[in-house]
Formats: sequence, C-alpha cells, structure tokens
Amino acid sequence: MRRSFVLLSMALAATFQAGSALAFTDKPVKLIVPAPPGGTIDVFARIISDQLANELKQPVIVENRPGAGGAMAVKYMLAQPADGNTLLVTVTNILTEVPHVLKGGFDAMKDVKPVSQMARSVMVFIASPQFPAKDAKEALAYIKAHPGQLSFASYSQGTASQYAGVILNQKAGLDMQHVPFPGSAPALAQVMGNQIPLMFDGSVTSKPLIPSGKVKLLAIGYKSRLPEYPNVPTMAELGYPEVDFSNWAGVFASSKTPPALMEKIHTTLQKVNASQAVQARYVATGFEPIRQERSLEQLSTDLLAEYSRNGEIVKNFGIKLN
Repeated sequence: MRRSFVLLSMALAATFQAGSALAFTDKPVKLIVPAPPGGTIDVFARIISDQLANELKQPVIVENRPGAGGAMAVKYMLAQPADGNTLLVTVTNILTEVPHVLKGGFDAMKDVKPVSQMARSVMVFIASPQFPAKDAKEALAYIKAHPGQLSFASYSQGTASQYAGVILNQKAGLDMQHVPFPGSAPALAQVMGNQIPLMFDGSVTSKPLIPSGKVKLLAIGYKSRLPEYPNVPTMAELGYPEVDFSNWAGVFASSKTPPALMEKIHTTLQKVNASQAVQARYVATGFEPIRQERSLEQLSTDLLAEYSRNGEIVKNFGIKLN
C-alpha cells in the first residue's frame, strides 16, 4: 500500500515537472500585435493567446500597437525586458518587406528573432467579377491585348502584392498600371466594384470573397496549389515561377532573449501550434496551417532568405514609397 502511494506520488511529480518544463514564465504574457483590433493578425493572435494561456496557466494579453508599417509594435517589444513576457505576433512582411522601403528605427534581421512559425498566407491572383476572362490564361491574353489600359491594385507600395504585379509585367511582357492602397480592405473594395480589375492579394483576405463570387480567383501565386482550390493553377504552371510569394505568421522575440529561454518558448508554442482545435481556427480565419516544425536556426535562415529576396526585388525594380 505504502509502495503504491510512493509510486503514485512520483508519477504525479514527474507529470507536474513535465508540465512545468513547458511553462517558460510564471507571469502574465503580452502578445504585441502591429495592427488594430479586429484585423486578420489580431484574430490570429487571439487564437494563439487562448491556447497559450491554457499551457502556461497564466493570463495572455493581446495588446494592439499599430502604426509606422509595424515599427511601433516592434520597437515597443524591443523596449521591454527580454524575458519572454512580451512577444510579437505578426506576419513576416513587417520584417521582410516594409523595412526595404520604410526605415523603422530597428534592424529587422538583428534585433528580432523568430520563435515559432505557425501558419501561412499565400499570394493569389484575383479579378473583379465582371472581368472578361474565366481563368488565368484568358486573363493574361486579355491583358496583353490591352497594353496600358488595365491596372492592378496592391495592399501597399513596397509589398509582395506590388512585387508580384511588376514581376508578371516584366516576365509576361504586360503593361499593367500599379495602384497602391493602404491595406487589403480598400483595395479589395475597388476590385469588387470593378473600378480596378486585377489584384495580387494574400489568401487570408481574399478567401472569404471567392465562394460568393465577389472576386474571381485566377491563379495561385505560390509554389503549390491550395487544397481547397485543386483545379486552380499556380503561376509557375502558367510559366511564371518567379511569381511565388507567401508570408508566414508566428511569434517573434527580442534577439537579446537568452537562448535557453528561446528554446523553452519555442517548445511551448510548437505544442500550441500542434493543437487540432488551433489549426481548425487558422483555417477558418483563412490561413494555411504549418505543420512541419522548424528549429530556431532554420527559422532565422528562412526569415533572412525572405528578406534578402525582397531586397533584391526592391532594388531591381526601383520600388519605393511615393
């Protein structure tokens, strides 16, 4: 009887220690979001916060700090102690695209480190409902037959939404005119209203509009087709492999965070990300879940590769903020 009690006590202690090993802090955690409440990345952060609070047994608070192309949020996070209690939740474009055209007062590749890669938004090529083409091949032929007469919207100057259009112009011999907007929502409103016929947009904001026919999906600007649209080709399949863009969403920390603590945070967030309930909520929000785990070193390599590629595009095409 006593031996059984001792064994049970040891088992409970081991279970407690295993659970505690995942808890990288015994204080409330703040997730800083570089966007206003209600936006896509805000919703994404709240999906993470719910599950992370369950893992840590601590409150996890989402704090919105929009402005300056994401720099307000990044600089706030960097100004806090690098103890894992203040983390950044964002999509990679504020670190790999915006800094090439807008100086934010920090070094995106030195001051910030990725901790967890969780979901992805891929580029899609869309058209207004009235655009006279039923698929991408017809669309490209129509654009080519009307040089200088058609425009494409982007969700901001100096972003992949613009990169994709200018690259397609060059590679396909087109002459589309670029019209930038301050975000996807106002750009999509113009596309839905047929004021601007074409756009390269992130899948997260376009997906909800496709089933109802508010926008027309022409092609996928990513290396592989989307599972929910198996018959829609990629731009690579159409002959333009350079039009391959995506941003991943995840959690980032100050580069001053001790390596052992970074590993603990990484392990905890990977457990959060593995939750089927969390992944289902990603899909409902329009993100593609990322199920393959990447090490901290691999994440930093991925981020640098994305940053470097975008820097070359900005340089080669002379892209800058007006």
